[in-house]
Amino acid sequence: MRRRIAILSLFTAWLLATGSHWDLVQTFAWGRMMVRNVQVVSFRQALEDTFDGEKPCEICLAVAKAKQQQDASSAPPESKLRDKIPLDCQPVRVMVLGLAAGPRWPMDVFSPKSAEEAQPPVPPPRV
Repeated sequence: MRRRIAILSLFTAWLLATGSHWDLVQTFAWGRMMVRNVQVVSFRQALEDTFDGEKPCEICLAVAKAKQQQDASSAPPESKLRDKIPLDCQPVRVMVLGLAAGPRWPMDVFSPKSAEEAQPPVPPPRV
């Protein structure tokens, strides 16, 4: 149950952060306009009147104004964009590190014991 609540909370936060709540309000406004228009004119004419954008309702106007304010507040000022230095074009110093040659170890220290060495006598197994 906790996981479902966490996922729902994350999804809601994502919708609000991306401005999708205005899309939900706009969908509600279109539905309301459609219902009102169908009561007066035919379905086809109501559909055209709802989505043509010539006669927006008060909710549509409020959503458009809110979206403009949100876009204006999220955009950085023009002067800050000009003053930024593109970091991806800056020269990069390349530094190569190597290991110094160390003392040479004799190979017989690392080699396996030779087969020439005598093995201790082991009596054969008895049944």
